[in-house]
This record gives sequence, C-alpha cells and structure tokens, in this order.
Amino acid sequence: MKQRRLRISSKLAAILLLSMPLAGCLTSDDGGSSTTFTDDRGVANQPFPDRYRDQILAFMRTYLNNPVGVREAGIAEPVQRTVGGRLRYVVCLRYSAKDTDGNYRPARERGVLFVDGRLDRILDNAEPCAGASYAAFPDLEKMAR
Repeated sequence: MKQRRLRISSKLAAILLLSMPLAGCLTSDDGGSSTTFTDDRGVANQPFPDRYRDQILAFMRTYLNNPVGVREAGIAEPVQRTVGGRLRYVVCLRYSAKDTDGNYRPARERGVLFVDGRLDRILDNAEPCAGASYAAFPDLEKMAR
C-alpha cells in the first residue's frame, strides 16, 4: 500500500513539473491583458473576410444539431462593428433550424465575428446586427450533413 502511494505521488509530481513550463505559454507580455489564441492584437484595421460565406457554411454544418432543412436563411454583408471594445467584421445571419425533436425553432439572428479575415466565433447576442439588411442565403438552406 505504501509503495502504491509513493508511485502515485511520484506520477503526480512528474505531471506538475512537466506542466509548469507550459503555464508560461499562457501568460502575456503585453501588460496583463487576456489570453488570446489568434494573432489578434487589437489592431483596428482588420482585413475584409473574402470567403465569409464558405467559412460560415462550414461552421454551421458543425454548429447546428441538424443542418438539413434550414429555413428562412438570410445573410447580411460584412460590416465593421465594435465588439468587446475592438473593431471587427461582423456578418449577420438569420435562420430557422430544426430542433432535436424535428420541429422548427423560430428564426434566430446571430452575429458571426471575424478576426484577421477568419471566422472567430458566433455571437449569441445579436446586438451588432440591429438594423441589418438581409439577403436570401439559399446555400444555408441547401446544406447536407
């Protein structure tokens, strides 16, 4: 029993010692701001997301529980908005997707945030999309698994 505890303790010590150098990777050298996993350094001049439609379609295939049969799909052109104190390109998206029971949910509005021309995340708060002008997005309605 004592030998088993010693073996577990030595494994725990090894894990802790190996993880310490990795902890240094999560610190930032820019005065203590939050950690980011993109090249985003708060630069105001963001590149236009050229292939935003393709990126959104690829993301929505994994984001939706059932990407087949989306209805009322609409998309707005990318516009620059201030999100989290930083200027970003946001693409507004509206759609009605099937729920897990097969019934359709009411149409939802979502903002899709782009950093450095790449899809970064979807915003549950559609506030940046207030007053957006939507056009039909038939590619979202034609998605398959």
